[in-house]
Amino acid sequence: MVSTTPPADAVPSRHEDRVVVVTGSTRGIGAGVARRFAAEGASVVVTGRSRDAGEAVAESIRDEGGEATFVRADMRDPAEIEALVEHTVDEYGRVDVLVNNAGVQTETTAADAEIDDWEFVVETDFRSFWLCAKHAVEHMPSGGTVLNTSSNHAFLTMPGMFPYNAVKAGINGMTRAMALELGPRGITVNTINPGWVEIERTRDELGEEYEYTEEIHPVGRLGTPADVAGLATFLASDDATFITGESILIDGGRSQVMEDRVYREFRTESE
Repeated sequence: MVSTTPPADAVPSRHEDRVVVVTGSTRGIGAGVARRFAAEGASVVVTGRSRDAGEAVAESIRDEGGEATFVRADMRDPAEIEALVEHTVDEYGRVDVLVNNAGVQTETTAADAEIDDWEFVVETDFRSFWLCAKHAVEHMPSGGTVLNTSSNHAFLTMPGMFPYNAVKAGINGMTRAMALELGPRGITVNTINPGWVEIERTRDELGEEYEYTEEIHPVGRLGTPADVAGLATFLASDDATFITGESILIDGGRSQVMEDRVYREFRTESE
C-alpha cells in the first residue's frame, strides 16, 4: 500500500534529540519532510514566508505528539536567513540537520528570461542554500547533515524551464563542493532530486494528463511527500554516515524511460 502520510512509516526515535531546520516547509514536500522528522523524534523548525501556513504545519506536528516551532523567513533575504539560524540556536542550542528545500520555478526560455526571472530563482533556489548552510554548519556538531533539494531537471530537462533547470543542476555541483569541504568536520552533504510529486497543485496542473503521467512511470504512480521524506530521514540517519556528495534521483524510474509511447504499450500488454 502506498504511504501518503509522511509519519506513517516513521522509524520511532531514529532522530530523537536532533534539531532539524526545513526551509520551504509551509506546504508540499517541505511540510512532509518536517512532519516525518518530527515523527522520528526530532525537534523541527518549520520556516517559510506564510505565517498562517507555517503555524498550521507546526501545530499539526505538535498535535501528533511532536516538537515544532515556526520561524518566518524569506529565503531571498540574507539577513532573515541568518536570523532563522540564530533563532534556532537560541531555542534549541544547535542545528543537527539542515534541509534546504525552499524553491520557486519559472517557465521561461533562456532567450526570453529577464534579469528578474534569473534573480528570483537564483536567490531563492541557489543562493539561499549556500547561506543557510554557511550559517547552520557553524552550529552543527560532528555527525551533522545538510540535505539540498534539487529536481530531476538537474539531469534531464525540457524547453521553457530556464533558469530553474540550470539552477537545479548547480545545486548538485554545490553539494559536491560542500561535501568535500565539510567532510573533515564530520558533516555529510547530499542532494535529493525528486521527479513528479503529487502536492497541492499537481492534479490541477496535469488535469486530463494525470493518468497518462502515471502510466509513463515504471512504478505506475507519481511520488508523494512521504516518498521524499523517507529518503531525507534515511540520509540524515546513522545508517547513511558513509554517503556524502551524492545526488539521488527519486522519480519512480521515470528517468529510465526513453520513449513514452513504447513504454505505455508495454505496460498495457503486461497488465
